[in-house]
Amino acid sequence: MSFSGDVKRELATQTNGARHCQLAELSAIISFAGKMHIGDGDMHLRIETGNSMLKEKYRLLLSMLFAREEPEDGLTGEDALRILESIKMWDAFRQCFCSMETVDGLLIQQNCCKRAFIRGAFLACGSMSNPGKSYHFEIVCRTARQAEQLKKIIHSFAIDARIVARKKNQIVYVKEGAHIVDLLNIMEAHEALMNLENVRIVKEMRNFVNRQVNCETANISKTVNAAIRQTEDIAYIQHKKGLESLPDHLREIAVLRLEYPDMPLKELGTHLNPPVGKSGVNHRLRRISEIAAEIKQNGKGR
Repeated sequence: MSFSGDVKRELATQTNGARHCQLAELSAIISFAGKMHIGDGDMHLRIETGNSMLKEKYRLLLSMLFAREEPEDGLTGEDALRILESIKMWDAFRQCFCSMETVDGLLIQQNCCKRAFIRGAFLACGSMSNPGKSYHFEIVCRTARQAEQLKKIIHSFAIDARIVARKKNQIVYVKEGAHIVDLLNIMEAHEALMNLENVRIVKEMRNFVNRQVNCETANISKTVNAAIRQTEDIAYIQHKKGLESLPDHLREIAVLRLEYPDMPLKELGTHLNPPVGKSGVNHRLRRISEIAAEIKQNGKGR
């Protein structure tokens, strides 16, 4: 099973929460995956999905909230209206339907209910990428208003959710790994959260090691290239004027560099008498390079 499937399987079996949270989760499931139609003079309500885990959670909520099972062909008549009235999608007083596009704000006032709502929306229309490859969390919304409501709810937990259009749908998505971890915690998918954190730790450690190796490689390459240039400059001076043309302190380091072409500057300085630090060695070698450049320039001027 995919990582996304594992998350849904964990969420589908949750039964904790107060009645108002269960109603918030049920309202999300019906809003995102429910379908109502009138047929044979009667109203029908069913959940349209091929996801067995969503069906399992829907039936579990119906059993806990209303002590009833969903018929094979969905809920009809007074049973359907009773369910819709409980989540404020049917106004019994005015005998009319309310919007299924968004959920009544009274159902999602408390943070615990917002958590349940996000959980229901993800179960109905959500998915996650394999965190070993990339970080991506999304919920497919039917309309722009539905997407805006969901984004606002997610934002209330300080999570950066965004919306993008995809064909006829609006997608609410999150791409930051840390925020996806927060969303799993919000939905109470604690097992999936731990699995994701383990993947993140391994990826971050691997990236850290790669950065360190790349940095060390770059430093080694820089040191080797500098040593090659220094050796070439010294050899050029030796060929054109001889090392005896250099001041004593420069000639001493020039001879050492030719003798130890790969030695780091700090260690090279310990062979001098008296010893000189890294910056002192670097200064002397830089002066030798300047002298080599001056000889080349004077040679061109003739």
